[in-house]
Amino acid sequence: MNPLNEILRAAAPNATLKNIITYEQYLNELMPKYGIDTTLRQRHFLAQLLHESGAFNYVSENMNYSADGLLKTFGKYFPTRAEAEHYARQPDKIANRVYANRMGNGSESTGDGWRYRGRGLIQTTGKDNYLMASKGMFGDERLLWMPEILEQPEYAVESACFFWKANNLNALADRDDIVAVTRRINGGTNGLNDRQKYYHALYRNEYGNV
Repeated sequence: MNPLNEILRAAAPNATLKNIITYEQYLNELMPKYGIDTTLRQRHFLAQLLHESGAFNYVSENMNYSADGLLKTFGKYFPTRAEAEHYARQPDKIANRVYANRMGNGSESTGDGWRYRGRGLIQTTGKDNYLMASKGMFGDERLLWMPEILEQPEYAVESACFFWKANNLNALADRDDIVAVTRRINGGTNGLNDRQKYYHALYRNEYGNV
């Protein structure tokens, strides 16, 4: 089997070599710790990570939407164009509205939506999920007052591994069911084609020449 950095470079040409090298050491260390320890499990896990992080290019959710983007993506929360235009290009205000009063977050005015926006390689989102990850990873509640920790490479990887294990995604990976894995992560099938693209690219490059 090829070294992980070679597999990732071939499967994700839009990922920078610097980012691949940065994350490779933590992936090699932490995947086995969390039971992501077979080729099939790792293929599913890495395909989802590459999609969720834009090929390791970001570890914090980009909420910088235009009015059109808000109406298309978050129309439920911006029912009129006037409201969308009022919030457009203000990432903190957008997150506070979209994520208010759910996932353990308080109201829009508390700032919880922005504070606990998606972070890590599988976007941990919402106060409840930050708390669960914090207790699982550190045995305390530090992520509630230092959520930006999940933007550090080691913890960006570990939070993704923790999420994977906590949501029993190995079982779905063992069934080789990328649709079910995607639904468990995304709540739907957004980006399924991109996830499948990475999955097949990883499969092609696991063995032999890259």
